[in-house]
Amino acid sequence: MTHSSVYESAKARYAEYGIDTDAAIQKALALPISLHCWQSDDVVGFETKPEGLAGGGILATGNYPGRARNGEEARADIAKAMSLIPGTQRVNVHASYSETDHYVDRDQMDASCFQKWMDWAKAQNVCLDFNPTFFAHPKAEDGFTLSHPDKEIRDFWIQHGKACRKIAEAMADAQGSPCYVNWWTPDGAKDLPADRFGPRARMAAAYDEIRRDDSVDTSKCVDFIESKLFGIGSEEYVVSSSEFCADYALSRGMGLCMDMGHYHPTECIHGKISSHLQFMDKLLLHVSRPVRWDSDHVVLFNDDLKNVFLEIQRGKAWEKVMLALDFFDASINRIGAYVIGTRAAREGILYALLDPTAHLQDYEAKGQNTHRLGLMEAFKTMPFGAVWDELCEQAGVPVGAGWLSEMERYEQEVLVTRS
Repeated sequence: MTHSSVYESAKARYAEYGIDTDAAIQKALALPISLHCWQSDDVVGFETKPEGLAGGGILATGNYPGRARNGEEARADIAKAMSLIPGTQRVNVHASYSETDHYVDRDQMDASCFQKWMDWAKAQNVCLDFNPTFFAHPKAEDGFTLSHPDKEIRDFWIQHGKACRKIAEAMADAQGSPCYVNWWTPDGAKDLPADRFGPRARMAAAYDEIRRDDSVDTSKCVDFIESKLFGIGSEEYVVSSSEFCADYALSRGMGLCMDMGHYHPTECIHGKISSHLQFMDKLLLHVSRPVRWDSDHVVLFNDDLKNVFLEIQRGKAWEKVMLALDFFDASINRIGAYVIGTRAAREGILYALLDPTAHLQDYEAKGQNTHRLGLMEAFKTMPFGAVWDELCEQAGVPVGAGWLSEMERYEQEVLVTRS
């Protein structure tokens, strides 16, 4: 059978349940996914740093050849990846990816530090999102930033936060649409703290101070706060826990970011979406894949991913959820990592849009729970692959694993030339 006939057959199967595959494809292509710039260079960043500038960072394991060494290379790699990925993309930039001809410390940054990113985004016709960087800096060496007991250090990071909101507003102006800003801090303790209250009180007060600047247009700079269960060096105590972030977001009218890897190993985020959206207007989801811990493995089309998007579909919540990626793997081709992870996320969106939600919820309302469960199982073997291939065809990107040859060509012509 030809691809066209395979798709038409699949289309007819879904139509039996009132599902329009053509409409699902168009919506799946339109929903934006924000690609993270830090996969390109293993979370190193491009700040012009004075000799000796240190600071703990985030661990990307592996040493696969071809890491981006500067902004030009990173943007070229991201553009190559986007050419192999279907659908609408955004690009997420960390503050540590500023590019200047002299050192500009975090508290002094402004939009000019990211002009190259904004010019490139305009040329690529993509929108940017932004992240303050509260790591990889001498003033983050001891594991505390916005909750630091030293007021001078705390004020430094508060000023960084204020600067980042202005930068995000400038990005929004340049692209003509909101810039989503994600706030994550590594603050925490490796072993048992004697005081859990103090750091959280200081953290809340610091965020309040950052967001007190009412000159920032919150329709342009849209803030989200992200929690974490633990990290390297904060195994026992994290200031920005799930409860802290959810309570702060709800009490301050701020958005909440949930990362799929930032919870207990057996805890999944999909069941939380319906709870938070009873009381919050918006959520940012960081699509990642933990393996035993928050290891930020490349996203795959697995059950956890499917369940997140099914929850959004069944709650009719697509307009309330922003989607971004957060993984970094230096053990494989980095363009391949982008393509695998982003295509998997797009697959998850399409899979959810093809869900027989109306039938399932009708069965449930009537107490026909055997029918509900039976239909859920039956849809696991529906011809989803044919619809996904059609989506790729319509987007003008390789079908199936066809993108691998283009990745190999780029590796041989570009990546291997990097020392």
